[in-house]
Amino acid sequence: MLSRRLLLSAAAALALSAPGGGYAADPIPVVASFSILGDLVRQIAGPDATVKTLVGPDGDAHVYQPTPSDAKAVAAAKLVFMNGLGFEGWMNRLLKSSGTKATAVTVTTGIQPRAAEKDAHGHAHGNVDPHAWQNVAHVQVMVTNIAAALAAADPARAEGYKSRATAYQADLTALDADIRRQIGALSPAQRRVITSHDAFGYYGAAYGITFLAPQGMNTESEASAKDVAKLITQMRQQKIKAVFVENISDPRLTAQLAKEAGATVGGELYSDALSPAGGPATYYLDLMRANTKALVAAMALN
Repeated sequence: MLSRRLLLSAAAALALSAPGGGYAADPIPVVASFSILGDLVRQIAGPDATVKTLVGPDGDAHVYQPTPSDAKAVAAAKLVFMNGLGFEGWMNRLLKSSGTKATAVTVTTGIQPRAAEKDAHGHAHGNVDPHAWQNVAHVQVMVTNIAAALAAADPARAEGYKSRATAYQADLTALDADIRRQIGALSPAQRRVITSHDAFGYYGAAYGITFLAPQGMNTESEASAKDVAKLITQMRQQKIKAVFVENISDPRLTAQLAKEAGATVGGELYSDALSPAGGPATYYLDLMRANTKALVAAMALN
């Protein structure tokens, strides 16, 4: 039987696992603004950080209203990760009201944003398109920013963040190549899609697809009767059959478009949020694969 002294020595040896021979530190508390970003942060943080996501799966960050528990989580965090580009219009108020001393990290820093397109009335919903994650290359920039912020806040475990980021970057490179291969098999004339709101501009620009939407980039915007009629006419003229609802949007307008234009709703796309656990878009990589599979199948009918 081991002596009490040997047992204590063994326990101490297990505790001395942190770089430099110090005792292993508790995971650092961090907050991510919405579910897609929460997944990216978790992939890089691994066991070294606990990640609280404010807007969960199927949640719409455009119209989210923070809760007292959100303020409490932000107040206790060491880092707060947000997309930026005007996506979380409520975030600055939350940071201020929480009194947090956390470092706020805008993960889209270094990404060249798309300009917001004006609607039929000449109004732009925000200055830029915030949906940068729809281009895998942009997510690679976001991952680099996430890893750098975690390493700066927790330098003792910087190597872990770096190694997980490197591995995830390889997954993203493979994903990007696969999307390009699948869409490249379609003719340019087939690459036209109708979605609920204008959330796929980065995807379209990166992979050669024209996305049309009755709503603007913000789900709070409303499509006018004139805009809807114009889109229906375009769908009929160009024989666009690829029509999709989104997991965060009311499907009724999209169903109306499909009915009036003689098209069929091709399924659901994941635009601004992951699916609940166990669904087809539990993680960002799965989200992009599921969207691409659905898009390619529907565009093949155009």
